[in-house]
Amino acid sequence: MTGRKRYPERVATGGARDGGPGPGSAGAGGAPVDGTARPGAGGDGPEAPEAWRGSESPVAPRGPEAPAASRGSESPVAWRVPEAPAASRGPESPVAWRVPDALSARVPAEQRGSGRDDVRLLVSRGCAVSHHAFRELPGQVRAGDVLVVNTSMTLPAAVNGRVGGERVVVHFSTRGADGRWAVELRAPGRAGATGPRPGGPAGAVVRLPGGRALVLEEPLGPVAGARLWWARTPERVPELLRRYGRPIRYGYTERDQPLSAYRTVFATPSPDGSGSAEMPSAGRPFTAALVAGLVRRGVLFAPLSLHTGVASAEAHEPPYPERFAVPAATAWLVNAVRAARGGDRAAGGRVIAVGTTAVRALESAAGADGVVRQAEGWTDLVVTPRRGVRVVDGLLTGLHEPEASHLLMLEAVAGREALRLGYEAALQERYLWHEFGDVHLILPDEERDAPNCFSNEW
Repeated sequence: MTGRKRYPERVATGGARDGGPGPGSAGAGGAPVDGTARPGAGGDGPEAPEAWRGSESPVAPRGPEAPAASRGSESPVAWRVPEAPAASRGPESPVAWRVPDALSARVPAEQRGSGRDDVRLLVSRGCAVSHHAFRELPGQVRAGDVLVVNTSMTLPAAVNGRVGGERVVVHFSTRGADGRWAVELRAPGRAGATGPRPGGPAGAVVRLPGGRALVLEEPLGPVAGARLWWARTPERVPELLRRYGRPIRYGYTERDQPLSAYRTVFATPSPDGSGSAEMPSAGRPFTAALVAGLVRRGVLFAPLSLHTGVASAEAHEPPYPERFAVPAATAWLVNAVRAARGGDRAAGGRVIAVGTTAVRALESAAGADGVVRQAEGWTDLVVTPRRGVRVVDGLLTGLHEPEASHLLMLEAVAGREALRLGYEAALQERYLWHEFGDVHLILPDEERDAPNCFSNEW
């Protein structure tokens, strides 16, 4: 969720969510569907859907079509750069600190250690903090827990271009319902770095490799200073990206990495070629062997998708609308796990989201009654302490910058005091930040006599 950081420069090859950059990101085009998902039918009945009983991962069934007022093809101007809702704006960040440059993970874990899973795991159980290797994750969860994972595949979303005689780097953020794409134009800098560039103007032609071009049509927000613009391109963008694109990456990384470094073990191609502009990075440390070990322990996996857009490298924007899908099988499994434990969370399985994107998608499909229903469409949900979470019990995520809007979501799950203690420990023990860095497992404190540190008072 996603959005949600501030960095001095971005270089075109790879970015991320869930511990990588972005307080806000441009989500998949079109206007949101009334703030959250429009749920589809079913998904919470007593019998598991047929797709869940097979040996393959369930495929997200199609949800109902968004009403005309919400479809980007008919009202693209309605999708504007969002303002952080009043409920999300506290008097200060949940945590107040600065991340030293030395704690930025500059290369993938497998290039500085023995594999993707060779990262550290900070565990917060309420206010109690402990330190582990990520490979010890099976010992930190229990049989019956369900890990909700984002299967969106990272796209090679950065392409070189020219506007007249000016060189630019085009970051393809998201596809709208009318076939247009939201794009950000960046100014190339030294050593592959890019910097901010004013968007537009309307009608500007951006020349792309292979004799192709796109035309900027209108901004996603006020014209003055607009970062993201709707653009018309004559060619199917996924094919263009396959031929000429490279991952978006950020200035703290040491060098370019192959696209495979920005894809998780859960990534699944979409039939229409859609995917994420930046990696849902909380799932990056998982390997096939680790997943198998978790399954042997009795841990369940529930897939969903949320296609992330381009984060704002310089501004603190709240999350943009993004396209997501929660399959009926995933809705059924989450509801079944919650129902089996009754009102005692300590007595049964927990719903643990792998990444802020998984939280945003799952909570968008949950009603006020706490029941998850199959859903597919756009979400502009921003999870804050005041809104809270209806379904998620725990969260596995990366480490976020103090300005990141993601921290409001973490505070909603953990509580402010638990979050503060966890980040103080991460700094003291020199954990690594960003998409190639270490991860943080936030779990509820289930001890009956434990002190209550879940306070979101502002």
